[in-house]
Amino acid sequence: MHLRTRALAALAALAVSFGLANGTASAAPAAGQPAGSPGDIVTAAPTSFHPLPGQPTRTKAWHITYRSTTAKGTPNVVSGTVIVPQDGRAGPRPLVTYAVGTVGLGDACAPSAGFPYGTTLEANLIQQLTLRGWAVAVTDYEGLGTPGDHTYAVGPAEGHAVLDAARAALRLPQAGLGRTSPVGIMGYSQGGQASSWAAELHDSYAPELDVRGTATGGVPADLLKTADHNDGGIGAGFLLMAAAGHDAAHPELRLDTYLNAKGRSYVDYMKKHCVVINTVAGLFKRISDVTVRNPLDAPDWQRALRASTLGTHAPRHPVYLYHGAIDELIPYAVGRQLRADWCAKGANVQWKSLPLGEHILGVLTESIPAANWLADRFAGEPASGNCR
Repeated sequence: MHLRTRALAALAALAVSFGLANGTASAAPAAGQPAGSPGDIVTAAPTSFHPLPGQPTRTKAWHITYRSTTAKGTPNVVSGTVIVPQDGRAGPRPLVTYAVGTVGLGDACAPSAGFPYGTTLEANLIQQLTLRGWAVAVTDYEGLGTPGDHTYAVGPAEGHAVLDAARAALRLPQAGLGRTSPVGIMGYSQGGQASSWAAELHDSYAPELDVRGTATGGVPADLLKTADHNDGGIGAGFLLMAAAGHDAAHPELRLDTYLNAKGRSYVDYMKKHCVVINTVAGLFKRISDVTVRNPLDAPDWQRALRASTLGTHAPRHPVYLYHGAIDELIPYAVGRQLRADWCAKGANVQWKSLPLGEHILGVLTESIPAANWLADRFAGEPASGNCR
């Protein structure tokens, strides 16, 4: 009970429930970029970045929509935010494309929706990056802030959105970053999945980006093992969210045919609310409580979930990978296996086990060390890794 109380309290402190900033303006593709290519800006409008309600920052920010790619490889449009420090520095500066952890399924949960109000998840962690003089691009992921349902926990779609957010930030004239800015990738939890997928996809999908390193933690690298761990436990609500996310990416899976009345009610409720309510709504429910038959037993569902499994391709740049040893949501063994898989394929991995790390504690305690590691990569320091 003590663990559940602490986890819920931490999640409750991160609630998001405000709307998008008003107003958008069209933006033409940058010179030399064909119309309709991934990373092209569709709209851009000034917004503001506040880590807490009313807290000012010396930054400029733009809400953008930009072209990206679905998990099936078809074009889509994703929203996000570009944040640039106003510190008197002109020209290229480091850019971090930042992937937030789980916020929810509704458009009001999107990171860009809360930035003007100081209510966005992880905004204080993002501020730590802008205070270093780094620009930050924050994707809303597919279906948060744009038409359609959020493809929650669908790794390839998330990885595309993270990489294309960096492309869009570099192509945004108002940001003044230029094409030579070094890029870092960062994320934890769902953001760990997204940033890890971006790391694996970088060399094939966005090789022109000068990615110096990826800092990623609490990674649900194997969704089937993560689902088994959370069935009936504190993370049960996330299972339904992930099912809804995969159904959004793959409508042929027909999630509704597996759900009973209670399950359909839960999913409908989750699509309208943000992470804390979703987590509470799904607490201590087993898959069998909300289904007429278990989708995890179906071959097409197994294939879809395995398509989000990480560790099949080594990132071509250094990675800082960390995981809490007592993570109650993402099994420690899943993170450790990702390290083993990447190392076996020749990746340069700096692995860090957090002996007392629960899930929320992991992102809080490791945010500064992970950023310090990225700072060394931006400075050109070699990354030795510890695979051996």
